[in-house]
Amino acid sequence: MNIDLRSDTVTRPTAGMMDAMWSAKIGDDVFGEDPTVDALENKVAAMFHMEAGLFCPSGTMTNQIAIKCFTQPMDEVICDQTAHVYRYEGGGIAYHSLSSVRLLNAPRGVLTAEMIEVEINDENIHYPHTSLVVLENTVNKGGGACYTLDQIAPVHTLCNIKGLKLHLDGARLFNALVATGDKAAAYGKYFDGISICLSKGLGAPVGSVLLGSKETIQKATKIRKVFGGGMRQSGFLAAAGIYALDHHVERLAEDHHHAKVLGQVLETLNYVKAVMPVETNILIFEVAAEFSAAHIVESLRKKGLLCNTTSPKTIRFVTHLDISSEMIDQAIEILIHLQPS
Repeated sequence: MNIDLRSDTVTRPTAGMMDAMWSAKIGDDVFGEDPTVDALENKVAAMFHMEAGLFCPSGTMTNQIAIKCFTQPMDEVICDQTAHVYRYEGGGIAYHSLSSVRLLNAPRGVLTAEMIEVEINDENIHYPHTSLVVLENTVNKGGGACYTLDQIAPVHTLCNIKGLKLHLDGARLFNALVATGDKAAAYGKYFDGISICLSKGLGAPVGSVLLGSKETIQKATKIRKVFGGGMRQSGFLAAAGIYALDHHVERLAEDHHHAKVLGQVLETLNYVKAVMPVETNILIFEVAAEFSAAHIVESLRKKGLLCNTTSPKTIRFVTHLDISSEMIDQAIEILIHLQPS
């Protein structure tokens, strides 16, 4: 059996999650009649002390809906140059929202208020109107780097002063909460929108929830419909999300431990040049000068360890619900005995 470290999106529902899905009470969610979807939206909103939530098929959709809610055509969005909303959502900011993007280059993708402030445009007919800042927690391309609430608070203050909206791509937010010890309930006061992904570390098969004010979510519901994201008897999927929130949050610490163990091993190997500091479940390492990342990935695949490159010289491992301690031990044996030529 392969050890799949390509992404935490490859997880499959546990037996308990499957039972919850099959027993879910369902209705037509587009008509507002699916009680399990309602329960999920209310549950996540309450966890983060926000007014309302909207269940969507993917984190890309929740992010793009939020950006459309918080911008007008000819506006500008500030984010890091590694941000998922910019790099991996198909040019959605330009396509859906007709907005430009101001890219920052922060260490490991973690923005500060000082970085953001100097990039906010003056009101001038030559410039797009800066209307939105997007943070990502954890930062995927930053090797799972975390924001703490102490880092977020100054960004929130700046956005308030400048009249900007603040959105959080929280694709792996629960990983950050487990790593930092910050509380979900404290997040709502800092953000106008939060996207919570259920299908990564939490292990649900599908879905993300967008959180915001009642007014924002009312607008978002219309945009979801236009995007083709209105689902019908989606309570089956929402039930998986509820189960994940009830049973799979605290265990994220196990994934973090596994990633750190792998990182410690990689630091000893002659085909590894450097390992990015491991904070959560994402591990990125740079291969030595004489090797290519693609070649090492292929060599590992032949040994039964699946992973991905993130550049010609870097490789990413992601630990998750379906990776056991025994698999980590097997992965270590493969890494130690690998002899890339």
